[in-house]
Amino acid sequence: MTRLYRGVFIVWIVLRFGLDELLLSGFKQPWLIRATRVLTIGRNLSAPRGQRLRQALEHLGPVFVKLGQVLSTRRDLLPSDIADELAKLQDQVPPFPSEVAVASIERALRRPVDEIFSRFDRVPVASASIAQVHFASLRNSAGQEREVAVKVLRPGMLEVIDKDVELMRTMAVWLERLSHDGRRLKPREVVAEFDKYLHDELDLVREASNATQLRRNMSGLNLVLIPEMVWDYCTRDVIVMERMHGVPISQVSALRQAGVDIPKLARDGVTIFFTQVFRDGFFHADMHPGNIQVSLAPATFGQYVSLDFGIVGTLTEFDKEYLAQNFTAFFRRDYKRVAELHIESGWVPAHTRVDELESAIRAVCEPYFDRPLKEISLGMVLMRLFQTSRRFQVEIQPQLVLLQKTLLNIEGLGRQLDPELDLWSTAKPFLEKWMLEQVGPQRLWKQLKDEAPRLAKMLPELPRLVHAFLQRDHEEENRQLRELIRMQQRTNRTLQAILLLALGFFAGLVVTALLGLWSLGQA
Repeated sequence: MTRLYRGVFIVWIVLRFGLDELLLSGFKQPWLIRATRVLTIGRNLSAPRGQRLRQALEHLGPVFVKLGQVLSTRRDLLPSDIADELAKLQDQVPPFPSEVAVASIERALRRPVDEIFSRFDRVPVASASIAQVHFASLRNSAGQEREVAVKVLRPGMLEVIDKDVELMRTMAVWLERLSHDGRRLKPREVVAEFDKYLHDELDLVREASNATQLRRNMSGLNLVLIPEMVWDYCTRDVIVMERMHGVPISQVSALRQAGVDIPKLARDGVTIFFTQVFRDGFFHADMHPGNIQVSLAPATFGQYVSLDFGIVGTLTEFDKEYLAQNFTAFFRRDYKRVAELHIESGWVPAHTRVDELESAIRAVCEPYFDRPLKEISLGMVLMRLFQTSRRFQVEIQPQLVLLQKTLLNIEGLGRQLDPELDLWSTAKPFLEKWMLEQVGPQRLWKQLKDEAPRLAKMLPELPRLVHAFLQRDHEEENRQLRELIRMQQRTNRTLQAILLLALGFFAGLVVTALLGLWSLGQA
């Protein structure tokens, strides 16, 4: 009955915001087109389609809000007007009662809140679609106190998510069957990707692990602060971390009044991003202004403060090299190399003609060079390359789409801080240095160092392994070899017999001829 009520509510929201018209307008069946015209009679659907979709998702609740956020990253699949509108979805949703939060904490940590914390703020400082955050003071065994932030998962989210995702799967199947764009949009794959993101975020231990990895990676950069996890109080439903102090990065005037070097702050943000992407292959993929602050403490003045690590992106060495070479070739206007990289990556069919793909990429990229480099958006370049690739039947990898979305966020943030930011001049030295490290002696030395422990372990065993190989029973190989030898021997004997017969026959002819000549001589 609950599922039925939920289904009826979803249908009502769909009709209220005209999503049926938005959905049916993509179908090619004539009877559906006529039905769409009839259904829209009497309803005010003057608002843009992207706005109506965003408002509908907001009314459907946290799970659908999160779906909209994930969809906003898939600019390779959605029209730009819808993707731009979905990007406006905020993580602010009404908080759940503090009594429920306290009960969840006590259940997860198996101790009363007052025994763990000397102070616990009942009013949450932030509330999102998946969890909310409370400030507190943690009491340790020595009686010392430490300011912390407590993140609590919304109760009952797993059941709600499973039900709503199941409904989404059903809708995706129908969309794929009925819409002529259904297969290209890949709704089932999008829902599966969304399902994975949601279930990853439901495990707060995973988020804590992500934060710890990023903190370790960034420790020597001195440009960004990442909270330390208090692992004794981290569970799937609750995590406790170091409380961070900073000014939201969106408050540019307050930062400028405090004396922060804003242009340097913009350059540092680009450096952090490219370090995470090309050095580590592990990047914070949810870097919107709500998750970024700036420290004003004397010891860390002007450094970034990064928060919320539920979504991270990972890149393989192959992905990193592909991206770096694409960016480098693009700014050299070497469109043939860009086309070759697409084919070498295997994301374009091998039979694709290089000259055709080169021409398409040139048409996409060349207009950018009518502008100063500081006006070129690397995120837009990457998105246009993805769109061009789709025309040539390539399926873009999800990790690269996530990267493109994050790069757009970084660019927007950087140019909000400093409109004169030249992203390419900041990124180019980093990319060139990274490329040199991939093909130069540093790369060889690093690989030798990485392989040294394994080689050191194998080296003492090498004589034994060689001896064992030489002593190994090669019965099958020996049998085949003996068979070949026997065949060769039989062949040799046959050839010898034929040769002897031929020689005998030839000798007989010679003797007969000689006897004939001798007889004639006697006569």
